[in-house]
Amino acid sequence: MSDALSAIPAAVHRNLSDKLYEKRKNAALELENIVKNLTSSGDHDKISKVIEMLIKEFAKSPQANHRKGGLIGLAAVTVGLSTEAAQYLEHIVPPVINSFSDQDSRVRYYACEALYNIAKVVRGDFIIFFNKIFDALCKLSADSDANVQSAAHLLDRLVKDIVTESDQFSIEEFIPLLKERMNVLNPYVRQFLVGWITVLDSVPDIDMLGFLPDFLDGLFNMLSDSSHEIRQQADSALSEFLQEIKNSPSVDYGRMAEILVQRAASPDEFTRLTAITWINEFVKLGGDQLVRYYADILGAILPCISDKEEKIRVVARETNEELRSIHVEPSDGFDVGAILSVARRQLSSDFEATRIEALNWISTLLNKHRTEVLCFLNDIFDTLLKALSDSSDDVVLLVLEVHAGVAKDPQHFRQLIVFLVHNFRADNSLLERRGALIVRRMCVLLDAERVYRELSTILEGEDNLDFASTMVQALNLILLTSPELSKLRDLLKGSLVNREGKELFVALYTSWCHSPMAIISLCLLAQAYQHASVVIQSLVEEDINVKFLVQLDKLIRLLETPIFTYLRLQLLEPGRYTWLLKTLYGLLMLLPQQSAAFKILRTRLKTVPTYSFSTGNQIGRATSGVPFSQYMHQNEDGDLEEDNGNSPHQGINFSARLQQFENVQNLHRGQARTRVNYSYHTSSSSTSKEVRRSEEQQQQQQQQQQQQRPPPSSTSSSAADNNRPPSRSSRKGPDLYKVCS
Repeated sequence: MSDALSAIPAAVHRNLSDKLYEKRKNAALELENIVKNLTSSGDHDKISKVIEMLIKEFAKSPQANHRKGGLIGLAAVTVGLSTEAAQYLEHIVPPVINSFSDQDSRVRYYACEALYNIAKVVRGDFIIFFNKIFDALCKLSADSDANVQSAAHLLDRLVKDIVTESDQFSIEEFIPLLKERMNVLNPYVRQFLVGWITVLDSVPDIDMLGFLPDFLDGLFNMLSDSSHEIRQQADSALSEFLQEIKNSPSVDYGRMAEILVQRAASPDEFTRLTAITWINEFVKLGGDQLVRYYADILGAILPCISDKEEKIRVVARETNEELRSIHVEPSDGFDVGAILSVARRQLSSDFEATRIEALNWISTLLNKHRTEVLCFLNDIFDTLLKALSDSSDDVVLLVLEVHAGVAKDPQHFRQLIVFLVHNFRADNSLLERRGALIVRRMCVLLDAERVYRELSTILEGEDNLDFASTMVQALNLILLTSPELSKLRDLLKGSLVNREGKELFVALYTSWCHSPMAIISLCLLAQAYQHASVVIQSLVEEDINVKFLVQLDKLIRLLETPIFTYLRLQLLEPGRYTWLLKTLYGLLMLLPQQSAAFKILRTRLKTVPTYSFSTGNQIGRATSGVPFSQYMHQNEDGDLEEDNGNSPHQGINFSARLQQFENVQNLHRGQARTRVNYSYHTSSSSTSKEVRRSEEQQQQQQQQQQQQRPPPSSTSSSAADNNRPPSRSSRKGPDLYKVCS
C-alpha cells in the first residue's frame, strides 16, 4: 500500500474523496496521467497496488464521497491503462458492478458513469462480465432516481453496441438469465428486456429463434401490460419472430405450442388473439411435428370459436377447419382418445358454437377412425346421451347424427334405442320437449321401420305402464304427423294385403296396446276398420277419462288433415266401408256433445251420402251381442280379407290381437284401481286420526268442566229433569186405550 501512496501525491489522494465533484474529477485526471506513466514504464506492480488502494480505501469505504472517488478513480485507471486494461478488468469491474446496488443514488449514478468509461476503453474485453452487467442494468432500469435511470440507459446503449459487434458473446449462457427476468412485472424492466431481445434478434450470428421457447411465454405475458408502449414493443417482437418462423426450415413447434395453448385461454383479449393467430400459423406450418399436440391445440381452439371478439372467432374457426382437414393416422402418433376426451369436455361448454364444433369433431373421427372411436365409446356415450337434453336444436340434431353413426352396428343400435327409452323414462321433460325431434331425426338417419320396431319391442316389456302409455301416445302422434314417416304410413295402409305391412302392424300392435287411442289410430291407418270398431266397443267406463278424451280430440282433428284424405274419400262409399262409418260414429258417441271435436266429426259425418244400415249385414253381426272373447275372424271393409286362422302369412289374427289389447288394458285398469284404493285408504286413515284426536280433546274439555262445577242439589236435579227432551214413548202421544176408557 505504501508503494501506491508513494506513486500518488497526497493532494490527489485527498481530492478523490472531496465532496466537490470538480476536485474529484481533477484528481482523477492526475491519477490517469500517473497510471499512463506507470504503464509506459511497465511498472505493473505499482498499478496493481494503486487499483487495490482505490478499492479498499475508496470503493468499499463507508463514506459516500470516498466511494464516489473510488469509482471515478477506477475509471481513470482504466483510461490510463488503455490497451493494457484488459488484464486488470477482473479487479476493476467487480467493485463498480457492486456499486450499482449502493444505497446512495449518487453513488449508483457514478457507478454507471464509471462503467461507461471503462466499457469505452475495453469494448469487447468486458463481455466476460456481461451477465452480471445485464443483471445490474436490469435492476437500474427500474431505479427510483431519474438521473440513475438516464445514466443506466446511456450505459445500456453502449453495452448493446459492444455486444452486437463482439464475437465472444455467448447466447447459451445469457438465455437462462433472460428467461428468469422475463417474469418481472415492472414496466421499465419489461421495456429493457424487450429492447435486448429485439437487438439480439437483429444480430445475424445470434440464433434467438432457436431459444424462442425459453422466453416466448414472457413476451406473451407482456401483451397484457397496462402500458400501451410495452404492448406495442412486445407485439412487434412477436410479429418479427413469427415471420422468421415462416421462413425458417427448422423450428421447435412442440414446445412453443404448449405455451400458445395456455395463452389462448388468457383473460386478455389481445393476448388471446395473438396466441390463436400463432396457433393458426403453426397448424399450417408444423405438420407432423404437431401431431402429438393436436389434442391440446383443439382444447385451445374450441373455446375461442365462441369468443366474444369476432376477430378471435374468425381465426379460431379457420384454424379448426385446417386442423380437421389434416390426414393423419394413429400409427403416426395421432391420439384419437385424447381428441375425443377434449371434445367430450367441450360438450359441457356454455356456448352453443363450441358444443357444435365438438360434435363435428366426434362425427369426423367416427367417419375417419371408426374402429378407434368405438373403443372409447364407453367414455363418451353418457355425455352424448346427456347432450340430447341440450337447449339448442342444432346441438341435438348433431348428437343424433353421431348416435346414428355409432348405431350402424346392430349391437350399438339396440343399445342406443334402449338408452333413449331409459332417458325418456328418467326425464319426462325430455320426451315432451325433444321426443318428436329425436325420434323423427333417428328415423331419417336410421331406417324408420327399424327404429319403430325396436321401440315397440322395448315398450312391450316396459314395467312402468304410465310411461309406456305416454311413450306410445307420443310415438303414435309422430307416426301420424311426421313427413319423415310417410313411407311407414304407406306400408301400414297395406297391412291387410301385403306381408310387410302386416308384420309391421303386428309388431307395433304389441306396444300400441298401452293406449286405446293409439290402437284405434293404428287401425284407421291400416284400414282395419272392423277391428277399430270392436276396440271402441270393448272400452269400459274406466277407460274414458280426461287423458283419453284429449287423445281423442287430437285424433278427430288429425282426421281432417291430408294424411287421412284416403279415409275421408272412402266415406263416399258407405256401402263398402260400413265398418269405417260405424267406427267414426262410435268415436262420436264417446265425445261430449259440447266439445269442438264432436262438432267437427258430426259435421263430417253429415256429408256422407245417405244409405240404409239394414243392408249392412256386417254391422248386424258386430252388434248382435256376441262376447268379445268370441270375436271371430271376419272380412274387413271392402274386399280385404283377414286371416282365417289357417294362413298366418296372408292375414292378421284380430281375435288374438283383441285379446292382447284387453290383457294390457286390464293391467292398466288394475294399476289405476290400486292407485285409487291407496289414495282412499291414505285419506281415510288421516281423517279417522283427526276424528279420534277431536273426540279426545272434547272428552278432556268435558272432564275439566265437570270438575269445576259444584255438586247438584235436588231442586236443580228436578229442574234438569224437566228440561230433558221427552222420551220416544212420550213423543208418540197419549195412550189411546186409556183415553177411550
